Amino acid sequence: MSEERFDEIVGEALDLVPDHLATRMENIAVLTADVPSAEQRSGRMSRRTLLGLYQGVNLTRRSPVSYTGTMPDRITIFRLAHCRLARDEDDLRRRVAHTVAHESAHHFGISDDRLRELGAY
Repeated sequence: MSEERFDEIVGEALDLVPDHLATRMENIAVLTADVPSAEQRSGRMSRRTLLGLYQGVNLTRRSPVSYTGTMPDRITIFRLAHCRLARDEDDLRRRVAHTVAHESAHHFGISDDRLRELGAY
């Protein structure tokens, strides 16, 4: 799948974020990349395929004093990992939507453990 088409699918997934949550997402950029960089892989011992990554200061940890003038947080969605796992474009859309929701949850301060408890994993 082309980078352009994948970017469109990620955009469609972002459109699925409910308005009441999307309007609260602050100072965040959503990017795509083919694979994680060495920096993004650093410190991650998991053998699991990395589909997406949130990097930043989640909303629960921000304050006007400690979070002023900072660069945007980043959510990166990895194209090649999604394409390897997906059976077809519909499956890819579903997987990307799940990853976007998962990484967006991290932006709101929801941990992987809590996502597991909620059955979102």
